[in-house]
Amino acid sequence: MKTTFKAWASRLKMPHTLVIVGSLVALVLVLSWIIPSGEFQRVDKLLPDGSHRSVPVPGSFQFLPKTFLGLHHLFLSPIQGFESAGVLVAFLLIIGGSFNILQESGAVEFSIKRLVRFISARPTLEWLLIPLLMTIFSLAGAVFGMAEETIPFIAIFIPMARALGYDSLVGVAIPFLGSAAGFACAFINPFTVGVAQGIAGVPIYSGMRYRIGAWALVTAIVITYVMIYARRVKKEPERSPVRAIDLEREAVEHHVSPDETWDLRHVLSLATVLATLGVLVFGVIRYKWYIDVIAGLFLAMGLVIALTSRMNLSQAARHFVAGAKDMVGVVMIVACARALLVIANDAKIMDTILFYGSNTITLLPKAVTAQVMFLVQCVINFFIHSGTAQAALTMPVMAPLADLVGITRQTTVYAFELCELVVPILPTSAVTMGILGAAKIPWETWAKWFLPLLGILVLTACLLLVPPTLFFPWGPF
Repeated sequence: MKTTFKAWASRLKMPHTLVIVGSLVALVLVLSWIIPSGEFQRVDKLLPDGSHRSVPVPGSFQFLPKTFLGLHHLFLSPIQGFESAGVLVAFLLIIGGSFNILQESGAVEFSIKRLVRFISARPTLEWLLIPLLMTIFSLAGAVFGMAEETIPFIAIFIPMARALGYDSLVGVAIPFLGSAAGFACAFINPFTVGVAQGIAGVPIYSGMRYRIGAWALVTAIVITYVMIYARRVKKEPERSPVRAIDLEREAVEHHVSPDETWDLRHVLSLATVLATLGVLVFGVIRYKWYIDVIAGLFLAMGLVIALTSRMNLSQAARHFVAGAKDMVGVVMIVACARALLVIANDAKIMDTILFYGSNTITLLPKAVTAQVMFLVQCVINFFIHSGTAQAALTMPVMAPLADLVGITRQTTVYAFELCELVVPILPTSAVTMGILGAAKIPWETWAKWFLPLLGILVLTACLLLVPPTLFFPWGPF
């Protein structure tokens, strides 16, 4: 009996990510027939980042005549998802194309091989590399909200991790989980902390000391998880969940001859990459660039690298199209993820979910109120992945609710902020799927690897909400 069960389990495979997300679209459509329609009244509000958002008015929720969506929405909503995600789709395709040109130039792999040779001779430096790089990315997430900007780094860090004896999961985790930890525990990020505190009526960037302490703790947890895995997979490469994927990479990637030396093509291509990343950081911090400008920046980078690598235009075009083609599956998943929000909005159930969630919170003991707020925000994050948009939707309702249940608005803001810890596992997140698409790692493989860390992070988030709830009742902590 046990043997039969094991044989059955071994044949059981997770469906393709697109099947999972498509099934979620069907599930939300069915739920839209059951959940009552309703909406809050809304007013236009100037946010701390200078933008205007339509925000709900607390206490204004009203049920509406039920809006029933037909089965045709199952097929129509992904098309509308493409429409709402148009810029993001362009961004993903351009990133895929431009970085394939970079990969075909051989410049990054050449420089990484030289770097790895230097680091491998200094074991202490090697084990400091992962904590140092992840801390830098975490700071980027905490200070200026690095998220989509992480995707281009995947093409650099996967070859570096593999050259050091790790696998692709480590290469993804260094920039992705580093920036995700910082984004979720941000202490300055204007797109989450600034906007949420502004709407909640809390002094902007107050509670800094507690946030910095929590950021250090969560970043250390994430680094420790990645370091333990990296050490294990280096000792036993066959235990890597992406072993087959990495062997396929090795078979097709550009190989650097041991006798190959630096030439002007390598220098110019690498200088172009470094200059692009420098301009990216400056533009995001100084001018608040969005992904349309960032996509244009990387499109220009791809063209310059093609020229410096002495590719003719037809070669560059073929490499670009091949790289963009690899992102088509990701683009479809992003469109289906957006379809979830399209259905929820068209059926007018998004405000209903928020209304019922907030009403449930008022019935709970004060000691667990913040944790339940956090879990409600995690559910909403499944549909809405923009930190600014989620703050604009939930803070006008959650902040007054905090007054009713006897906790501070600062705590409510923090519960909203910490919900970003679940983003790395969400198949509906464009950032998550864009990164996994660039890494060519199936979502189900990543999710299985990340799940233990997710449990640790959710538990940590719940514990981090205890002191603000019980020991800082007088105001901003």
